[in-house]
Amino acid sequence: MAAFATLCDRQIDADVSAIVVGETTGEASTLTPVEQDKLVRTAVEVSHRRVRVIAGAGSNSTSQAIELTRRAERAGADAVLSVVPYYNKPMQAGICAHFQAIAGATALPIILHDIPSRTIREMSDDTLVRLAEARPFIGLRDATGDITRAMRLQPRLPPGFRLLSGDDATALAFIVNGGDGSISTISNVAPALCSAIFSNCGQGQLQSARYLQSRLAPLTAALARENPAAVKYALCLLGFMSPHTRLPIVELADSAKAEVARAIAEIGDEDLACRCEIQRSRTGLK
Repeated sequence: MAAFATLCDRQIDADVSAIVVGETTGEASTLTPVEQDKLVRTAVEVSHRRVRVIAGAGSNSTSQAIELTRRAERAGADAVLSVVPYYNKPMQAGICAHFQAIAGATALPIILHDIPSRTIREMSDDTLVRLAEARPFIGLRDATGDITRAMRLQPRLPPGFRLLSGDDATALAFIVNGGDGSISTISNVAPALCSAIFSNCGQGQLQSARYLQSRLAPLTAALARENPAAVKYALCLLGFMSPHTRLPIVELADSAKAEVARAIAEIGDEDLACRCEIQRSRTGLK
């Protein structure tokens, strides 16, 4: 838990706007409810209201998703991230009913999570628009990789509903096309550099943002292939945690470890690289 607290502090120091805890593409599915509670409570304690804490609380069982959401609320989370039910392959009406049931059981805001590569069944635009009409639903984490979706959805959504990329490889393009931000995997490894990218994007400095994104591209690709084992190994190389994983996830093969190590070496020492790249972005250096 000490390593997790350190990672939370590191994200806050990099000026992130929120911390997501127990997200589905990590190892949340292998945590016990007690372990999940501890993670949320630790993030809440470390954040000390400096940033918001968003708790992953998704399940393919509606009753279990409701219980996870209620536990997150009791643990002090500011919002929950709730994924489209996986494996069951529900119809769009079932997806809608699932999230409406969760909303009826909590006072917390809900960010919807659409990641069809893991859930098999996607959330349609019409379903999202229907859910967004209700106050509890405040945003979408879109991990479809469709960079046109934000532009397509913006005119149909209420003011204040946030569209967040969940795909690091296309996040910058998603934001340029009307998205509001990103819930990022690679930010676990390079938070300050990610903050610099999106800060530049928000200031209209797209050439600088693209340059910084290109520096991260090899690491983004390496992490995506074997997440979460690759993320844990990258953080191990940087001295933050053990690379050990829980079954059915196993540690990386030697070839994958070498790829991650090469990608980190291309960026350079993490802290020095971030400071250097932020300075480059501010001065317009390429």
